Amino acid sequence: MITVPATTGPEAFVHPALFYEDLAEYVSGVGGFVRAALSADEPVLVAVPGPHLDALRESLGASGTDVVWTDMTELGRNPGRILAALQDFADRHAGRAARIVGEPIWPGRSPAEVLEATRHEALINSAFTGRTATILCPYDVRGLASSVVADARRTHPTLLEGGRELLSAAYTDASVVSADCDRPLPEPDGEVLRLDYSRGELAEVRAHAERWARGTALTAARRGDLVLAVSEAAANSLAHGGGKGTLRLWTSTGPGAEVVAEIRDGGRLGDPLAGRRRPALASAQGGRGLWMIHQLCDLVEVRATDGGFTLRLHMATP
Repeated sequence: MITVPATTGPEAFVHPALFYEDLAEYVSGVGGFVRAALSADEPVLVAVPGPHLDALRESLGASGTDVVWTDMTELGRNPGRILAALQDFADRHAGRAARIVGEPIWPGRSPAEVLEATRHEALINSAFTGRTATILCPYDVRGLASSVVADARRTHPTLLEGGRELLSAAYTDASVVSADCDRPLPEPDGEVLRLDYSRGELAEVRAHAERWARGTALTAARRGDLVLAVSEAAANSLAHGGGKGTLRLWTSTGPGAEVVAEIRDGGRLGDPLAGRRRPALASAQGGRGLWMIHQLCDLVEVRATDGGFTLRLHMATP
């Protein structure tokens, strides 16, 4: 069984990737990590996809009652929501060495989801700097594309592979990985509705999005969520993106049917963690709009390039 490295000092952060080939290896590696944490009386959060959650619970039996269990397919459907949940758990146990299992990428994830989850994995290293925590991230080396596994080597300083603990020679600074995730977004195939807006036209943006959303398959509640997310994104454009922007709206059909809203402006993303960390209640700035957008949408694609700032918001339809 692989022994997962633990934190080694009062401000130590450990972020290993566990490469596994089958369920037995998964349960052995992750289960061993959890058992070691429980033996040390350390708080444990396990956020993994449902089937893995069930297997781990069964293997731990009664000892797993002290673990906080979370289905990552729900928490991490939008990868932009994961980081705040991990930080919230660590904050609730300030002064103790938090142990977390986070599996944000699994077979079946869409390419867009994988890219944003990879960005999340890189940003963990910035967000947890100076904090006492270990975040173990399992990767299915048989079920995932080789490029995904290669990116895991870039986002994790330590690798657990083939029964050995290794330093990752490919480990890369979070800012570099995040910039590499800013790949061009694919153009929609079908009809696109476009609206250019500027200062003083936020109400028009809301009304435009609301009228269009009524013609989609979204429920009334989800239509309201979409309009609110679009409004927050447009408000950011007017305040921080040069005072103007472009809204595009379209739908996709098929097994992954969804509604998509895209906002482009001339802004910059000063803090790559904006929207991924829970903003302070007393703060008048610091990504409150982006935070809300991440909470409302099933996927948020972020692109921050020299050409400007783009948010592509996805909501699944029934």
